[in-house]
Amino acid sequence: MRLANLVLFAAIAAGFTYLGSWFAPLPAAAAIAWKGAGVGLLALYAALNARSLDGWLLVGVMGFGALGDVLLETNGAVTGGGAFLVGHLVAVALYLRNRRPRLIAAEWVIAAALLALTPLAAFVLPVNRTTAGPIALYALGLAAMAASAWISRFPRPLVAAGAIMFAVSDLLIFARAGRPALDILPVNIAVWGLYFAGQTLIAIGVRRELD
Repeated sequence: MRLANLVLFAAIAAGFTYLGSWFAPLPAAAAIAWKGAGVGLLALYAALNARSLDGWLLVGVMGFGALGDVLLETNGAVTGGGAFLVGHLVAVALYLRNRRPRLIAAEWVIAAALLALTPLAAFVLPVNRTTAGPIALYALGLAAMAASAWISRFPRPLVAAGAIMFAVSDLLIFARAGRPALDILPVNIAVWGLYFAGQTLIAIGVRRELD
């Protein structure tokens, strides 16, 4: 447990100090490694705590997230997005395996809204309309991840909140693309901060409930 906690602290430090790499004259390889380190260490944190299939599914969620972070920089949006999509599908499997036993109508309504509105927003936001369809298809996986997190038994202030933060981060990316006025430091910080904080909350919340 002590080692796992040290890895968690290292992950948080790597993830949030990555913002500093934007202002440092680093070699490309170093900047990419720094970017992947935060969620990569969250995957290691999950692996050190894994005691069941659900624990290893969490490792997969974080592992594909870290892979996506790296591939976005080395291979572009399509390959990187594919890695993230696989991570979303692994997360859906994890959350549906751990669905809340009793859900009231309002909870289903919120899940349905996440499932419907996320891809709709993703379709509407891109300036380049030729990308709107593929982006919306990707966002279906993103939406399923957020909706299934909402109906899972994992603590909502951590896991569902983290999943929604991840979704908002991606929607900001779609809104920023092709709009130079939005390609500014506060938006870029929000994109990374929401994404990494969301992944961290998911890792901590799932691990805590699986203990």
